[in-house]
Amino acid sequence: MLPYHWWNMLRILLADDHAVVREGLQTLLEAAGWTVVAKAADGREAVELANKVPADVAVLDISMPGLNGIESGRTMLRARPMLKVVLLTMHAEEPYVIEALRAGIRGYVLKTQAGSDLVEAIQTVVAGKTYLSPGISQTVADAMAAGWEPEPDPLTAREREVLQLVSEGRTTKEVASVLGISVKTAETHRTRLMRKLDVHETAGLVRYAIRRGIIEA
Repeated sequence: MLPYHWWNMLRILLADDHAVVREGLQTLLEAAGWTVVAKAADGREAVELANKVPADVAVLDISMPGLNGIESGRTMLRARPMLKVVLLTMHAEEPYVIEALRAGIRGYVLKTQAGSDLVEAIQTVVAGKTYLSPGISQTVADAMAAGWEPEPDPLTAREREVLQLVSEGRTTKEVASVLGISVKTAETHRTRLMRKLDVHETAGLVRYAIRRGIIEA
């Protein structure tokens, strides 16, 4: 059992690309007695804040431009393994859930159930357990019972970043600018990931990114 005083001092980092959603979630979390110490409008900003702000829990929207919630959470956990991450999403499909779990994320809440589930999800992950919204729990259980296996991902973390940006319609120059790398390096990453995926046009990259839950259709 966590000490009472510590439990009531939870610090939350909140990331969603819609301002009205961020405000609503902040109200919900503060009503539970916690403090929202930082808010971000996209995944990359959330990662930067996680390195600066002493948050205990990160609540991340899964579908954010530039860097999605799964990749944001994965990056945060590499730097801060003790951080707890909860994803908010509209997706109950197996690939999204399994990929989140593989990234080390232990909370997965459907946005339609956030009002009733989010506080419990945070309490659960802080206690060291995994929380999946009820509909998701059944989805994952059914998939596992049927012997479903996630498609292996051959890409590196950097290549997944490039894939998301390219799939969002960014040019190679824009990708380089966002990632702080040279245009040549960005082009090399793009060429390498296309070779790994045996994909020869941007449309194929977009289809793969949708299938993997990196971007929304």
